[in-house]
Amino acid sequence: MPSRKPRLILVHEPEKACFDRLVADGHAPERAVEIASYLAQSTDLAAEFEALGRACQARGLSFTPVALDDAASVLAGADPDTTLVWTLTDGIAYFRGGAAPALARLGGFKTIGSDDALFALCQDKFRSGAVLGALGLPVPRAGLARDGQWLVEPPASAAGWFVKPNRLGAKIGIWPDSRCSDLGLALELSRRVFSAYRDDVVVQPYVAGRNVRASFLGLVPDAGVEALGVAFVDSGADFQTMADSLALYGETGEAAKATGHYAEPELVAVADSQPVADARIRAIAERLMSGLGLRDVFSIDLRVEADDTVHLIEFEVCPGLPCFDFRAYCRQQWDLDLAEAMAETAASRLASQVHRA
Repeated sequence: MPSRKPRLILVHEPEKACFDRLVADGHAPERAVEIASYLAQSTDLAAEFEALGRACQARGLSFTPVALDDAASVLAGADPDTTLVWTLTDGIAYFRGGAAPALARLGGFKTIGSDDALFALCQDKFRSGAVLGALGLPVPRAGLARDGQWLVEPPASAAGWFVKPNRLGAKIGIWPDSRCSDLGLALELSRRVFSAYRDDVVVQPYVAGRNVRASFLGLVPDAGVEALGVAFVDSGADFQTMADSLALYGETGEAAKATGHYAEPELVAVADSQPVADARIRAIAERLMSGLGLRDVFSIDLRVEADDTVHLIEFEVCPGLPCFDFRAYCRQQWDLDLAEAMAETAASRLASQVHRA
């Protein structure tokens, strides 16, 4: 008989499982390493499973980390009345984490995170941008190209364009020349991305400004945009590349730290210098929460110009929890380390469910 003790199940897709599957599907090993690096938070958070277990235990919960391939069998033996499912990574294409919230819904389990449909939408930048535009949000219009051919031509842009893979995150397939001033080069970049990763590219007009990350963790169920952490992410460059990302996280990040090539960007509160932009970002987040259904835990990437113009770039329903920026957010907003913040969030959700019952 399943245990009646409240339980947090954290479903994660390990880098190695993804790498092995990609290689078996014919991807070159060096490209599979890059693609699987998106799952670095699974690698990085595994070192804290013990701390997370202790933090849960202190709040009367048990904690079970579950690799994605084992999720169906573990959930089959769990009690929906006392179990909360938290999915660490999204994905329906190169990554499969989107299966976990769907399995949870099928089994009647309570979840931390947005509706499972958003786990698919956020990993398709072109479709996501179309939805965000339909909601009236300030997202740059985009073109779409596949292997040197336009599927949708991008709008004209005096400032040039930015080219990025459509379904890959963590800066995979973003190189120093991803900002380009010629659409011929944009098509060439689409050939490069398709050859390396079998992905399309989104081609957006380049927007000026500083990079901003807005982070959210609903430590209590009724938390709103007042709990949003909004910070400039200053890396010393106009934009981060795949090389930058590989040097920060997961197995390749550990190697970078060992060789002294680890360079963590600086976080600076937007409200300190541009309070108008901060307010606009919070209004965007509120629209995403009410109109799109973001909840519990998410992040938003934006660009902010000096005149407070805000450009919405994309959102994530599974932000990199063990990454430096989310850890800083938990400390600053909730005065907790990551494990304590996650355990407190899970406990508050389970307590609210019991109270309503």
